[in-house]
Amino acid sequence: MIVTTAQLFRHAYGKYAVGAYNINNAEQAMGLFKGCIQSKAPFIIQISKGARKYTDKKMLEAIIRAAAEIFPEAIFAVHLDHGDEETCYDCIDSGFYSAVMIDASHESYDENVAITKRVTDRAHAKGISVEAELGMLGGVEEDIKVEEGNACLTDPDQAKDFVTKTGCDSLACAIGTSHGAFKFKGKQSLHFDVLEKIKARLPGYPLVMHGSSSVPKVEVDRINAAGGKIAGSMGVDPNEYLPAAKLGVTKVNIDTDGRLVWTRVHREFFRDKPEKFDLRDPGKIFMAEYAKFIAQKNEKLGSAGTIDEVRKAVSKK
Repeated sequence: MIVTTAQLFRHAYGKYAVGAYNINNAEQAMGLFKGCIQSKAPFIIQISKGARKYTDKKMLEAIIRAAAEIFPEAIFAVHLDHGDEETCYDCIDSGFYSAVMIDASHESYDENVAITKRVTDRAHAKGISVEAELGMLGGVEEDIKVEEGNACLTDPDQAKDFVTKTGCDSLACAIGTSHGAFKFKGKQSLHFDVLEKIKARLPGYPLVMHGSSSVPKVEVDRINAAGGKIAGSMGVDPNEYLPAAKLGVTKVNIDTDGRLVWTRVHREFFRDKPEKFDLRDPGKIFMAEYAKFIAQKNEKLGSAGTIDEVRKAVSKK
């Protein structure tokens, strides 16, 4: 069942966060659906601009439609991740997406407001949820690159003004996370003080954490042992997901960790079985490993075991 993010957030608010996972191919889609069914969790499929270009947007949409038929018990939203205005309109008009993110955070505040308001008005006319971003996360992810010195935390007072002026359904806040595998140095943590202030100014309003992969050391170590060269990586402590959810974070974006699982599985497989060449052999292992990874993330997010309650909530007229 495809639902909007707004429907998921109403049930999750203050109790748990919904995992938002980026996919690019059939193996990721199958692992994602299996992991969420196993953990009985609602979820959000995120499609980035890069994923829409990787093969073709129609191919990826067809994969998701097929997965929805294979797993009819699944409850999820289909969400455009980090879209520009043109891409948002394409997704809104497609009739497939249930939510879009407009990311104009690199623009001036007034321009961010204007662009977000235009996208929100057009999306709401078709019953589609809108996520926007205020503040700038550091790091690198696909088309997004923000130098550490230019990253800035979300201003709580500005957040209230932004939501009031734009009417967006959820807000991605910069609270210390960053994109990619190299998020933190030392023992830096999330800025819960900023979250508390935003929640106080926007009570009951859904907030979003981008750049929230945990970058597990065991995955990085295994990749490096199999010939990789990933050094100095550090992510978000997954034990901070639930405390953030209690402060209004209803959506947590996780992409890098999934890529690490893919890389670890394939590096180890071809290291240990150099005579192999069938892509389906490591693919089968990856789907099982990715499903296990997804289920573990849902446990940390607190969304595991909620799918029956969510089904009742979204089915109400």
